[in-house]
Amino acid sequence: METNWKEQVTVRALYREPEHSIAFPYLSRFTYPWEALAGLSDYILELGATLPADEYDHPAEDIWIAKGATVSPLATLKGPLIVCPEADIRQCAFIRGSAIIGCHTVVGNSTELKNCILFDNVQVPHFNYVGDSILGYRSHMGAGSVTSNVKSDKSLVCIRFGDEKIATERKKVGAMLGDFVEVGCNSVLNPGTVIGDHSNVYPLSSVRGFIPSNHIFKSQSQIIAKKETI
Repeated sequence: METNWKEQVTVRALYREPEHSIAFPYLSRFTYPWEALAGLSDYILELGATLPADEYDHPAEDIWIAKGATVSPLATLKGPLIVCPEADIRQCAFIRGSAIIGCHTVVGNSTELKNCILFDNVQVPHFNYVGDSILGYRSHMGAGSVTSNVKSDKSLVCIRFGDEKIATERKKVGAMLGDFVEVGCNSVLNPGTVIGDHSNVYPLSSVRGFIPSNHIFKSQSQIIAKKETI
């Protein structure tokens, strides 16, 4: 087991491509990414007020949409919200507010977002729920995969790895996905899941705790390091 796992769940370790999120200057204020969730709505309002009017439409007091973004008329958008250039918000998407959607990111059919940051080129294209979560650059959630952000007993969420844990002091924490993470269809990422960059999750998985970078999650008892390719 990894001995320095707490260093691997930091903002700097999970998100190695800071230029790929308009929110990274905010994220970089924190050691752990879930610490950014509490003040996200206020930050969106602060950042939105600085966005250039010739690049962003401002259809509501707390919503900014890049002129190059595509938003279906059948989508529901609530603020605070920033939609970055070339993002694609498709039919029946439901954005409940407190969300930053990165450049070239796809929010698809019947996908629901709430209190989250999606880096550039993220794909949540089919029947996904993303709440109280941060999804890194080019991460992808397969159809029907969701983040569960509240424990069944409503207790505070901890980030766990083996017998060790980090207290978040939050009742709601979904998943923190590093860059290039692939989540298989119909998987559930349980509260406090953290997945390191370039890791893969098998379809139909129930994931909890920390999954290191460059690993394959087959089941909770089968988390296997990827083989290096030449």
